[in-house]
Amino acid sequence: MDSPEPALKGAERITAYLKTLPDAPGVYRMLNAAGDVLYVGKAKSLKKRVTSYARGAVHSERLMRMVAETMEMVFVTTASETEALLLESNLIKRLKPRYNVSYRDDKSFPNILLREDHPFPQLLKHRGAKTAKGVYFGPFASAGAVNRTLNTLQRAFLLRSCSDSVFAARTRPCLLFQIKRCSAPCVSRIDLGGYHELVEEAESFLNGKSQAVQTELKAEMTKASDALDFEAAAKLRDRLKAMSHIQSSQGVNPATFDEADLFAAFSEGGHTCIQVFFFRAGQNWGNRPYFPRHDRDLPLAEVLESFVGQFYDERTAPKLILASEELAGAGLLAEALALRAGHRVEISTPQRGEKREIMERAMTNAREQLGRRMAENSAQTQLLEGVADVFGLEQPPRRIEVYDNSHIQGAHALGAFIVAGPEGFEKAQYRKFNIKAEDLTPGDDYAMMREVLTRRFARMMKEEAAESLQPEKWKRPDLVLIDGGPGQLSIACQVFADLGVEDVALAGISKGPDRDAGREHFYMPGKEPFRLDPKSPVLYYLQRLRDEAHRFVIGGHRKKRSAAIGANPLDEIAGVGAGRKRALLQHFGSARAVAGASLSDLSSVGGVSETLARKIFDFFHPGG
Repeated sequence: MDSPEPALKGAERITAYLKTLPDAPGVYRMLNAAGDVLYVGKAKSLKKRVTSYARGAVHSERLMRMVAETMEMVFVTTASETEALLLESNLIKRLKPRYNVSYRDDKSFPNILLREDHPFPQLLKHRGAKTAKGVYFGPFASAGAVNRTLNTLQRAFLLRSCSDSVFAARTRPCLLFQIKRCSAPCVSRIDLGGYHELVEEAESFLNGKSQAVQTELKAEMTKASDALDFEAAAKLRDRLKAMSHIQSSQGVNPATFDEADLFAAFSEGGHTCIQVFFFRAGQNWGNRPYFPRHDRDLPLAEVLESFVGQFYDERTAPKLILASEELAGAGLLAEALALRAGHRVEISTPQRGEKREIMERAMTNAREQLGRRMAENSAQTQLLEGVADVFGLEQPPRRIEVYDNSHIQGAHALGAFIVAGPEGFEKAQYRKFNIKAEDLTPGDDYAMMREVLTRRFARMMKEEAAESLQPEKWKRPDLVLIDGGPGQLSIACQVFADLGVEDVALAGISKGPDRDAGREHFYMPGKEPFRLDPKSPVLYYLQRLRDEAHRFVIGGHRKKRSAAIGANPLDEIAGVGAGRKRALLQHFGSARAVAGASLSDLSSVGGVSETLARKIFDFFHPGG
């Protein structure tokens, strides 16, 4: 435990702010000597809250350490405690302070969208802002859950999933019609009225009226069978089976509530798993585990309350939130979420009945998931300790970056790095670099590596020199792995020396003879090349890192190459928008024909003035 003296110094620094603080709600940030944000908190009265810190009225080792490290505080007053809570959640998610609860978040969940801006509505997966006209169903816990549900919905309701351009260009039914996943409205295999009946049935099903839809289809199937129309009866039977499959794959479907998010938290050994279940229209749209980072002695209810507040920072809360723990600030949190959502929000902890049964199942999931996570982390920790031994690091690396380049004879050159650490691959931290140097010799891997490393670490050094209060976007790695041999490693050493980068270990990894996996050579500055035991788990781990970097950069290169193949030179001409581009291509047939057209021919195209025609002509004939 810290000695009283540094804690006293921290309290003295905090006391200096009391004279100017108002007795009003707001948010405060506690910063250390380096300017790092230690903690973000809210208060109904900033003056009273800061007074408690100044007097040392803290009752845990965690808070004593926090007060001892505090050298500066920043305050923001708000109109109400509710607004303070919303701002607090936003700042915690953005700044990720050391003494707050924080977690990794992918921002958005996928939905199913029934687009209604076309005579024949389209059923598709949607992620992001809900700007398209139509009906949204979700959220779903993962893209996989959406894809599985969409595939089954196609069998159940035969709605199209193709884009409008594909729909307009069809002259014969596609494969989805052949395998009974679409009714082929594109070629009039179903009329507009019949298709809209399918749309209404799908909408009713997704809105929770599944029983009514199934009852109606069963009646139609019986009627068709009695009329000896066995083909129609068989189609209805297949649709009913598809609907039953959706319901059975969803597991728990509640009867006592239609819409809710459920949070089940389980803690053990200072680690926590929170399982989030999504229920909409009386159906379970999946679940996802989260593992928030927090101090080991923080009560589980506090962890869960902070997590829920951050979870809805950029999301709309449903009308009901079920939590496994009693939240001390449930009333204030519900008020804040209702303010953002535009409807009443209730937060409750189930005690009995169906809700309690569902919560207990979710708790079992959380407990089992945490057990698996802790086992995986133990193995990951051992691997990182092995990496530290191999490369002579003082402690296991928290952040490893692996660099690779990709090009075809110098064309569409791209560099990239991936990031790994104790939590596995940190995919949100991956970065790509379009090679910009105009004097670069095509295919010069050394020059490409120099540009990528220079741009990446120059940004890091600039951020560190600025000492900004914002979270670092270009964090300092503990170990940098270069996919290559002594040449690439030499370039990396030169870049680090030029930029003044220190305390970052550098190593190169190259494939062995005949590029055989398992015979890799490793290179480090000032050391002889070495190899690892072909059966070493650390070698397998390093191979995975290198292969992930290769996969990432190759994928980026292929996308860049595909985009270049599909690029049209007309897009580069100022004044030629989508409409004029379409008119030119329809008139001449291709961009090549436009390039060869005369000035008078260009002027004859509808919507192309003489001035624009001259601009187009000069673009393709710069010397004429």
